[in-house]
Amino acid sequence: MTAYTLADLAKLVASRAGTDPETSYTAKLLSKGPAEAAKKLGEEAVEAAIAAVQGDKTGLRNEAADVLYHLVVLLRAGGVELDAVMAELERRTAQSGIAEKAARRHA
Repeated sequence: MTAYTLADLAKLVASRAGTDPETSYTAKLLSKGPAEAAKKLGEEAVEAAIAAVQGDKTGLRNEAADVLYHLVVLLRAGGVELDAVMAELERRTAQSGIAEKAARRHA
């Protein structure tokens, strides 16, 4: 099992954010703004879903890694810290998913 975390990924994305877009894919994506990062996340999510439906475990693993990477890039582009997302997930786990979802509809 690897010790690499989403926090590690977020630090890597942050470190590459201000680098040369000619030499860093991360910097290139970020230089194009949130719309490009969102587009790439959507593409990768569809590819992950297709791999899952096809029963392609290797493909799903690889596409899931792309989804997580592009999500972290989109968070950076949108000015949202990964810690804030994790705190929201933690808050939501304090109740059942069904109850939490119902509460969001009424808020």
